[in-house]
Amino acid sequence: MGKSITATEAVRKFSDLLNTIKFRGGQYTILRGGKPVAVLGPAEFPFHERTLGELNGLLKKIPKLGEEAAAFEKDLKEAVRKQPAVPRGRAWA
Repeated sequence: MGKSITATEAVRKFSDLLNTIKFRGGQYTILRGGKPVAVLGPAEFPFHERTLGELNGLLKKIPKLGEEAAAFEKDLKEAVRKQPAVPRGRAWA
């Protein structure tokens, strides 16, 4: 299921363990005196791929802007308008 590591190793590599858990869904059994004392794993279920059929349901769960929608749209349009022009030709050469 997961990897077993000693408590000492877990302390020394705690940040790396958290990153592995967060980004890869890893799980670790912490050993003390050769016996398991704890399991360290994701607080939520690891990310899983979604299907296109689930998109409508996910979009319905996004909160609506309500009264702020018009102001937000205006701000976005203003930000786009103020963006500098993209250079033509070989900009990175």
